[in-house]
Amino acid sequence: MATIGLSTYAFFWQLSDRVAAPLSIHRAIERTAELGVDLFQICDYAPLETMSDTGLDAIAATARDAGVELEIGTKGIRPEQLSRCLHIARVLGSRLVRTMFNGTEHRPSIDEAEGLLRAALADFEQAGVRIALETYEQVATSDLMRVVDAIDSPFLGVCSDPANTVAALENPRQVIERVAPRVINMHVKDFAFTRRDGWVGFTLAGAPLGTGLLDYDHMVGAIRPHERGINQIIEHWLPWQGDEATTIRLEREWTANSIDFLRRKQQ
Repeated sequence: MATIGLSTYAFFWQLSDRVAAPLSIHRAIERTAELGVDLFQICDYAPLETMSDTGLDAIAATARDAGVELEIGTKGIRPEQLSRCLHIARVLGSRLVRTMFNGTEHRPSIDEAEGLLRAALADFEQAGVRIALETYEQVATSDLMRVVDAIDSPFLGVCSDPANTVAALENPRQVIERVAPRVINMHVKDFAFTRRDGWVGFTLAGAPLGTGLLDYDHMVGAIRPHERGINQIIEHWLPWQGDEATTIRLEREWTANSIDFLRRKQQ
C-alpha cells in the first residue's frame, strides 16, 4: 500500500544548526507522528552513518513508540557505504535505502556503478531491502536507467525526483515518463523559477506543493503509486527567509500544506 511520508528535508531548517534549538532526529520522528504521518525517511542525515548500534536502537525505539515506519537515504555506492547502510536499515527496520551514484569522494563511471550495484544486491535481496537510485542533475537519467535496466532486479529501482533534473536541462515530464516503470520511491516537492534582482538570471527554488511547476497529476498518472504501493515522501526546497522564526513557520506551513494536498489527491 502506498504511504505518505515526510523526509528530513521537510525539517531541513528545523534540524539545522542555523536555528537556536535544532530538532533532534527523535523529535522529528515524533513530530511526524503528531502530523498524522506514519512514515519518515531519514535522508542525507550525516550522524546516522556513524551512529553506534545503541544510538540506532534508540531511534528504532522512538519510531516504534510513535507508530512511524522508517526509510533511510544516503549518497554514494561504495561497497563499504552500502554495507553500512544495509546494516542501519536492518537495525531500523527500513525496507529501502535511497542513494545516488556519486558520493562526497567517489564519482564512479556508469560501468563501475553497474558493477558495484550488482555486487551489493545479493546481500540486499537476502535482507529484503531495496535500493532506490534518485534522479538528479549529476547523472543523466539515460545513464541511470541504463544501469537499472541492465541489472533488472526487483531490489533495484528509481527514486523519482523530477525537480532535481531541471538543473541538467532535463524536462521533468520526460524524466517521469522514462523512469516510471522502474520507480519504487517518490520524492514530492514543488519548484519554481523566479527572476533575480535586476532581472539578471533566475533562481530555481522550492514552492508550496501545487503552486509551482511540478505537474503532480501527470507524475502520479505515469507512476501510479497507489496501484503499485510506492511511497510518496514530502520534501522542500525552502530558502532561508532571513530570520529563524519566519523560516521555521514557513517550513511547518509547507509541510502541513503538502500533507493536505496529497491526502486530497488520494481521495
